[in-house]
Amino acid sequence: MDIAAGIDELRARLGRKRSIAFVPTMGNLHEGHLQLMRTARRHARFVVASIFVNRLQFAPHEDFDTYPRTFEADCEKLASCGVDLVFAPEERELYPEPQSFFVEPPELGAQLEGEFRPGFFRGVATVVMKLFNIVRPNVAVFGKKDYQQLMIVRGMVRQLNLAIDVIGDEIARAPDGLALSSRNGYLSAQERAEAPRLHQTLLWVKSQILTGMHDLALLEGRAIEKLKQNQWQIDYIAVRKQSDLQLPRLSDRDLVVLAAVKLGTTRLIDNVEFSV
Repeated sequence: MDIAAGIDELRARLGRKRSIAFVPTMGNLHEGHLQLMRTARRHARFVVASIFVNRLQFAPHEDFDTYPRTFEADCEKLASCGVDLVFAPEERELYPEPQSFFVEPPELGAQLEGEFRPGFFRGVATVVMKLFNIVRPNVAVFGKKDYQQLMIVRGMVRQLNLAIDVIGDEIARAPDGLALSSRNGYLSAQERAEAPRLHQTLLWVKSQILTGMHDLALLEGRAIEKLKQNQWQIDYIAVRKQSDLQLPRLSDRDLVVLAAVKLGTTRLIDNVEFSV
């Protein structure tokens, strides 16, 4: 496995390759990331992963400075699952001057995650566009845990006519149901024992809808109260259409329930897709 820190070095290594799958990450890799790498391998002959903690998608009060950087361990994991090339640029390589051009997401970028993390999707879309332009992949793989992010990246690729097939990979979970996340490492032992309640609550919402519950606002409120009773702080629990994350009508069949919550100081997100 090769490692490239510079854009010119990366492009020289890629040469004229015609079958490239790309997985962007911020490092601190876990089994969920490695699942994305294996999916990428199934869709292309050459797999590129990036490791870059993107300042643009962090608000001033968030954990940019303390976000775990575990580069050597990450590279060992990537090599073990057959990644061909790691792109690990310094910040000055991707942002050699203050960024004044941005990819501005549509209205969806201000809803759900965007409401609680203003500017987040602008930062994500801008860095992903940069990375797409640098790597020039045929395929890009993103996890469905970041459901809204996946939808925004797909919309950007579609509307800007990028020749990239964006694949959404299923959520990797611990045996107790907790969605794997780099931030799970922030949880105390007691919080880690409590954390599976989030997925259980989303499954409860799904079950209520499948048994005929149509008052979604009431159902979301009950789910919020279930978690609040166990000391969770809630940003949102929302039932939306899978197609565009807008409010569903009674005739809509393919739904997703999404959540962003805090347990202690750790923010967790999760979602469950289903059809009625």
